[in-house]
Amino acid sequence: MKLCVRWPFPAAALALAIVGVSGCDEKLRDVTGPSPNLDVTFSSIRSEIFETTDLAGRTSCITCHTDIGHPPAGNLNLRNDPFTALVNVASRQKPGAVIVIPGDPNNSYLIRKLEGGPDIAQLRMPRNGPPYLTEGQIRVIRRWIENGAPNN
Repeated sequence: MKLCVRWPFPAAALALAIVGVSGCDEKLRDVTGPSPNLDVTFSSIRSEIFETTDLAGRTSCITCHTDIGHPPAGNLNLRNDPFTALVNVASRQKPGAVIVIPGDPNNSYLIRKLEGGPDIAQLRMPRNGPPYLTEGQIRVIRRWIENGAPNN
């Protein structure tokens, strides 16, 4: 004897499950703290993190990572073409590390440098202004990498 369980409204159950899962995705804009306009796009990360002093007073990344007036810190220039400088690029500080690995934030050296992972070379970033990005700011960068690090 074969038992068959029938759901009364399979399409409705599926739709409810999808809505339930999407409801778990927090609104990142609500957690970005001193960068209220930060969004999960490369252009937003570039303008709100790399190029702008945030509301907490942490100066922009290009303060150190630019070639204007001095060599860029860590030989990482984020001023002209930061996407090309970050995505699928080997770290010059840490042999074997890749700065941004699309789809893999845990193994992206950028995330380890921002979070202060135990295996980083030199110091946690950023080193200027109030220390470090907020958890929400880092979460946006993580999500961008999880999404495949698109040049959007």
